[in-house]
Amino acid sequence: MVKIKVIPISFDSLGVRSMCTQVITEDVNILIDPSVSLAPFRSGYPPHPIELKRMDETWEKILKISEEADVIILTHYHFDHFSWEEPDQFKNKILLIKHPTEKINLSQKGRASYFLKEIKNLPKKLEYCDGKEFKFGKTRIKFSQPVFHGSNPKLGYVVEILIENSEYKFIHTSDVEGPSQKDQTDFILENKPNLVFLDGPLSYMIYKFGLENLDKSIQNMVKIIEECPIESLIIDHHFLRDLRWKEKIAKVYEVAEKRDVKVQCVAEFIGRPVEMLEARRKELYENYPKMEYKAKKKLGGE
Repeated sequence: MVKIKVIPISFDSLGVRSMCTQVITEDVNILIDPSVSLAPFRSGYPPHPIELKRMDETWEKILKISEEADVIILTHYHFDHFSWEEPDQFKNKILLIKHPTEKINLSQKGRASYFLKEIKNLPKKLEYCDGKEFKFGKTRIKFSQPVFHGSNPKLGYVVEILIENSEYKFIHTSDVEGPSQKDQTDFILENKPNLVFLDGPLSYMIYKFGLENLDKSIQNMVKIIEECPIESLIIDHHFLRDLRWKEKIAKVYEVAEKRDVKVQCVAEFIGRPVEMLEARRKELYENYPKMEYKAKKKLGGE
């Protein structure tokens, strides 16, 4: 019996910017990157009321699930992955966080400093997790060394996560944007997961991401499928901001089919409709031009 339960909470294919994931084992209840945000502008438009309402609904859900968690993990300091809006979210939790002053860019360093002041004395325990391992009964949580948020250090660094017991291995990549880099990919290949939640390449901004990095990302996805005992490769977040995401990884689907590996976005993985609201923002304004909604949560962006 698999004794690790992986529950996607909020992702881009569910209508918001997020990679929030709950992982429950027989030993511990873990919540990864418990936040949500929206793109301040896309296709020349601010968030549509449908997006704003979805963000608020998702944020309420995240706060409720945060109450259940024993451990909360923050892989980096972009607002779709962490928030200081509700400091009590972290009260009496074991908090494992990306190092706030090392391997970090200036923007995230400032955010991390403010966040730590806001939650001072609230967590039961707080540890920097970069490159470390933690044990909770038979459950092991292993973190990568900091890797690029993307293909260079401009946007800072993130940590990837392995959660495993003797029967099952799950990897959450955080924002590697690909993976296009060797160290990002090696963490996955070396740990041989059964299930991967991958944020995928930044193909909707190909002028910024680059065709070369897209090609590398595709090659590395193929490697993961070929070299790991993987059952499902779940690709979401950045990649699900591109309406043509499936055709751009046709090679990955081809290899996966031969090896009986499922390649899906989160919505498909959990049997929900795919709702790429950000990517369809212009359509939302065309189809629902007169809707109004005032959001409770701040937008955040990234």
